[in-house]
This record gives sequence, C-alpha cells and structure tokens, in this order.
Amino acid sequence: NETVKIQPEPLTQSAYIYIKAIPPLSNCSPAPFLHFPFRILLQTLTLSSAREKNRLYKMLELRLVQGSLLKKVMDAIKDLVNDANFDCSSASFALQAMDSSHVALVALLLRAEGFEHFRCDRNISMGMNLGNMAKMLKCAGNDDIITIKGDDGSDTVTFMFESPTQDKIADFEMKLMDIDSEHLGIPDAEYQAIVRMPSAEFMRICKDLATIGDTGGDMGSANIVLRQNTTVDKEATIIEMNEPVSLTFALRYMNSFTKATPLSNTVTLSLSAELPIVVEYKIAEMGYIRYYLAPKIEDEEEETKPEA
Repeated sequence: NETVKIQPEPLTQSAYIYIKAIPPLSNCSPAPFLHFPFRILLQTLTLSSAREKNRLYKMLELRLVQGSLLKKVMDAIKDLVNDANFDCSSASFALQAMDSSHVALVALLLRAEGFEHFRCDRNISMGMNLGNMAKMLKCAGNDDIITIKGDDGSDTVTFMFESPTQDKIADFEMKLMDIDSEHLGIPDAEYQAIVRMPSAEFMRICKDLATIGDTGGDMGSANIVLRQNTTVDKEATIIEMNEPVSLTFALRYMNSFTKATPLSNTVTLSLSAELPIVVEYKIAEMGYIRYYLAPKIEDEEEETKPEA
C-alpha cells in the first residue's frame, strides 16, 4: 500500500531519463518485478533517443569495407599536397587540390556505390592535413573496415577502424581545418595521344630515368622507347595517336604520381600539345585518381643576324 511515484524528466541530448521514487525505494517493500520493466523502459528510451539524435544531427557516415584502399589513396597524394578539402555529396567523396608550386593538380573521386554504407545529408567540405590523416590511417590494419563520421557544425572528423571479426574497434578524432581553395573546372579535351600501359612498368621507367637524372648528367643520358604490345602473356600496352606529340615534364612529379601504382594495374597517359598531361589510375571500379601536370616550357632565344 506504499506509494511509489515515477516521474520521468525531459530527455536531454545525453539521452538520460531519471526515475524518482517517493518515498525512497529503500523504505518500500521489495518489489523486484518492478525494477526489471523499468530497466527495459530506460534502455528502450535511451536507444530511441540516440537514434533520434543520429537522425537529427549526424551529417556524414561513410563505411568502406576495403579499408586498405583508403590507405593507398592517402599514400598516393600526401607527398604532393599538404592540406586539402574533401568534398562530400550524396553521390561521391572527392578531392581536388594543387601542389604548393601550382604546377600539378590531383583529382580524386570515390563514388557512393563503392561504399558499403554512404550517408551525406548535405554537401559538406572538410579541410584536413593529409600528413596527419595518413598517420591516423596507419593505425588501421590492412583488413580493417574504415568508417568516417562527421557531425553538422563540428570541427572534428572521426575515423573508426573495425577488425573483420569485430573483436577490435578503435576510433580516432581529428581536427578539421579552414582551407581556402578554389575548385577548378577541368574541361574535357580531345587528346592527340593516349597511352594505356601496366602501371608497374610506368613506375619502373620513371624510377630508372630518375636514377640517371640524379647524377646531374655526370653518368650520361638515357632514352627509353616503349612500343605497343598486345601479346597474351604480357599486360597490354596500347597507344592511340592522332598526331605526334613531344612534351617535357619534371621527372620528380612523375615519380610522385607513380605512388598510386598499388591502386590499379593499369595507368592511362593522355597527352596533347600545350596541355597538361593527365595520368589516371582507376580505383577498383569505384572511381579514379588523376594527376595533371603542366609541361615544361623551354625558353628559346632566337638570335638575329645582321644583314650583310
């Protein structure tokens, strides 16, 4: 016959509900059967409130089963670009940034279809230091599932790493940056020559040429000729040419581009006179990483001879 009053208070953002008993429960007769439903009610309300909070406040959640892919992407761009904005929309997770000397540009696109779960409630741009992001991703195992989370109005982004067996879950929070950057519109162009070749072969050629170039010419010079090859026992090298093209590029940038080799077995080089070269690596049928590099312009001084 003792009176027990349950007085729930309004739910706060931390999703707690308080239960008050009058008189104190310690003075009441034991009633274990009352406590159990209260715990169920408390858990149900807590879960419902948490889900409602996620529905209202969570803006970004990307779950990538093949987490090693994101690690390879970062290794491919972190030495070229220090800070960059990642642009997320309902269709893709993308990046476009130039190197500090404004000679090379990198464009990354990962389509939403390539993620196990992809949620982006509105277009959002997140500025990150790529060096710090790469260090954070090194904490993930090669087989880990990587989830990227961000809240509306927050100045941080969370990376969650899950082992395939779900026996280990780690999350890391990284500060976002305010980065002023201009998104460049890259027009479609008809290229005079397109070369598709094994990415490993392209990396080896750039590395071999760099070995000679590092000597400053003291060792000698090098010329490498690559011919079209479509034999069955070897990865094909295909050359499509409308007009002959002769361009000169800084080798250190080309070597930097080859760090994307683990992402794709094939690389495509698109060349046209007086246009930047495009070096493209397809990413597991879900997108691409493209590098744009302006050709070197050699100063030609014309000597005029006086008339006799």
